[in-house]
Amino acid sequence: MLAYLAVAVGGLIGTGLRLACDLAFPHGDGDFPVETLLVNLVGAFVLGWLVGGLWTRPTTPVWFKAGLGSGVIGSFTTLSAVMASLIVLTGAGEAWLAALYLLVSVVGGLALAAAGLRIGSLIAHRPMPTEITDAGETL
Repeated sequence: MLAYLAVAVGGLIGTGLRLACDLAFPHGDGDFPVETLLVNLVGAFVLGWLVGGLWTRPTTPVWFKAGLGSGVIGSFTTLSAVMASLIVLTGAGEAWLAALYLLVSVVGGLALAAAGLRIGSLIAHRPMPTEITDAGETL
């Protein structure tokens, strides 16, 4: 039950952070969605960093992992925002910009998640995990 509460509270925090980014970096139809790209790239890096470092500590409670991962990062980053941006860009006649945005989102997200995982592992002084498990304790 504590994990569900942590996800709900984390979701409020992540959604608030996302809204702040939307308001700080607005973009119109046909403009490159810099805010959505940055949010998702930062989220990929931070989640990789957390999994590589904090998640590997046996003392880190499951509810804390759920609150940060699924709650904060899950609500901060959204695939639906990427898809909406792709549709808007394509509809505005900017198919090349949509393709570039998708490429940077996928390749950049993977690269930053891997970098975060590596840095988190180095900070935690543990080998980089080759398998991500939660010991069967999922929501």
